[in-house]
Amino acid sequence: MRKIKLIDNYSGLQLFQLMRFIIFLIISVVLTKSHLTRADIGQWEMFLFIAGFLTFFWVTGIIQALLPLYHRNMTYRKMGDNGPEKSPEIYNTFLLLCFFSLLFFAFGHSIKGNFSVFHNTGNVPYINLLLLYILLSSPVCLIEYIYLLNNRSYRIFQYGLYTFLAQLVMILAPLYFGKDIIWSIYGLIFISCVRWVWLIILLRRYTQMTISYEFMKEHLYLGLPLILTTLISGSAQYTDGIIVAAVFRDPAKFALFRYGAKEFPLVLMLANGLSNAMLPEFSTRTRMKETLAKIKAKSKKLMHLLFPTTMVIMLFARWFYPRLFNSDFEKSSGIFLIYACLIIPRLVFPQTILVGRKKTRIPLIAALLELAVNIPLSLLMIKWGYGLTGIALATLVVYIFNKIILVMYLWFKMKIKPSEYIPLKIYAVYSFLIAVLFILIDHKIIDIH
Repeated sequence: MRKIKLIDNYSGLQLFQLMRFIIFLIISVVLTKSHLTRADIGQWEMFLFIAGFLTFFWVTGIIQALLPLYHRNMTYRKMGDNGPEKSPEIYNTFLLLCFFSLLFFAFGHSIKGNFSVFHNTGNVPYINLLLLYILLSSPVCLIEYIYLLNNRSYRIFQYGLYTFLAQLVMILAPLYFGKDIIWSIYGLIFISCVRWVWLIILLRRYTQMTISYEFMKEHLYLGLPLILTTLISGSAQYTDGIIVAAVFRDPAKFALFRYGAKEFPLVLMLANGLSNAMLPEFSTRTRMKETLAKIKAKSKKLMHLLFPTTMVIMLFARWFYPRLFNSDFEKSSGIFLIYACLIIPRLVFPQTILVGRKKTRIPLIAALLELAVNIPLSLLMIKWGYGLTGIALATLVVYIFNKIILVMYLWFKMKIKPSEYIPLKIYAVYSFLIAVLFILIDHKIIDIH
């Protein structure tokens, strides 16, 4: 039982995010070793890409808006820590997720025959299954946050372990028996159905099933700027994929880019897990200094763990990419090296403070400015001959640009100095080291191949 107590809300959510990435990484590796062609893999990657692109922004916005509103909203006027009573906030958030799922399901059906993504391959791959997957998979993203808000941290880990292992089996088993990739998609949809059963059980256990249009309006008032912010800012990597598909229109090249355009999983998952878990703590002013000190201490621990680990991974990237996947994906390592440098903006958390304090319009403005830079800079990089790596470089630039804007707002408008929530000296040293390492590897001064 002592091991269970070691998993708190922060580590539980971080472990869940990490498990999700690891499972899909294993799937990606197995796909390259299977009987599938690179074009087949491109079809699978496009399926996941479109599903993520059409849902990530509103799912993230709705859930992030719930976290500071939980027991701290005008509709129910509840303050303080979670009580024993069931939550109407979670149930109404579930209804919002279902509404958006149905909306995008209907939207997808209305336009599904009007465009294609690759030359000579017709419409979007497996479009009907894709829309069904969007309908089923989006609301179940609430499950881990139900556990988070009810302080069931070990259940987050347990739920992730069971469902992700089942997902791994359901996707890879058909390939083992020589089946087409469509059978793996059936497996993905089946796991979404299993998660729906799990979600219904949790809703009955933890929520008060009463509809409140007032709370939904309050939720959307806070959440719509977050949805737009996530769509614009968080879509930088999706924007990269759109540019690759639009400019090159080649499933093999798209697969090449997607296999490289992956942040180091520990960075992405642990940073996002910490940010989301800290959101409820910033929703009250009374413990602001203590909460700022807490996020500074936790981000410092992440830096000591993640920067050195990322640098080791960067050193061996050119060596392990053709071995982990196959020789066709060797060029993806150059894109991965650039994405690994996203650790520099990723481990700074001004957006967590702003969203927790319900200042959701500020990240939206920063995201609009980011978008204004990202697309033209990406196209310029292609024009200047940088190709796929130029698109990745543009993403790194705009991510840093976005964080600078948010840090400046906190400093000058809210009087929260960077030193209050960022361990500046350690951050500056690590950022400098990783930038130097990237230059040395990129110019082949260091070449472990």
